[in-house]
Amino acid sequence: MSEMPSMELPVVAGIDGSDPSLRAVDWAADEAALHGVPLRLVYASLWERYEGPALAQALGKPSERVRADLIVGSAAERAERRAPDLKISAEVLRADAVSALLREARNASMVVVASRGRSGVAELLLGSVSLAVAARAACPVVVLRDGRGQGPWTRAAQRIVLGVGDEAGSAAVRFAFQEAADRHAAVHAVRAWRCPAHETFDPPLTAGDPAHDHERRATELVAEALRDAAEEHPSVRVRPRIVEGAARTALVDASATADLLVVGARRRHGHLGLQLGRVTHAVLHHSACPVAVVPQRA
Repeated sequence: MSEMPSMELPVVAGIDGSDPSLRAVDWAADEAALHGVPLRLVYASLWERYEGPALAQALGKPSERVRADLIVGSAAERAERRAPDLKISAEVLRADAVSALLREARNASMVVVASRGRSGVAELLLGSVSLAVAARAACPVVVLRDGRGQGPWTRAAQRIVLGVGDEAGSAAVRFAFQEAADRHAAVHAVRAWRCPAHETFDPPLTAGDPAHDHERRATELVAEALRDAAEEHPSVRVRPRIVEGAARTALVDASATADLLVVGARRRHGHLGLQLGRVTHAVLHHSACPVAVVPQRA
């Protein structure tokens, strides 16, 4: 695939015909229309490997290829109804879903995927495709948790929760502020801190308040991390939130009233495994709103 100018990189939605994936089409169409970029819908199938035309006819059923064409066709029609002026392309790819979406991510501004819940407690868990794509993609990946929400922005007071890491001006920070500027949303910047247990036992006459020191440092880190993006987007309302406790707990709690949760994921050159980090892995499994995982090169 040839590279396109950055402003024309499409929003890619992975589809499979399920209701959650159709809601991902809606989300992706809204996002592409907002930013004025194309929408690309992809369905990955290995039908040729497992099924031949003769077998399909013998069973009296339509082939998987016919089914795949119907899925992408109906998804494209749905997106066109939602955003009539949007440039839309749809394709069936002869590959497994993870490999196909990772290739698409190389020339995409964003990949949108849905997580398909199962039964009981397992509904809280993330699908293997969504997890693998979020952990390895070269571009931001938005995961719609259990298909929640009809579109990317469903409330009048839009709120983006940003998990603030240690890197100033990170890709996740820039992504969150750009989305907030385009959506006229507020950024709620969350940073968690903890006081190591051994520090609480320092002699009171020889040490300051260790908890206060950790909280102050967390406040400074947030200000430093957001400084450049806040200057670039002066219209974006920023609400820092410094929380004592585990970062994953603070972010999952904040997601309950958010439209989008943005977290970073460091990518190490030459590393082929999942590259998420414990906090990002946890929020992907338990967030109450869509999660945007933004890669940051180490």
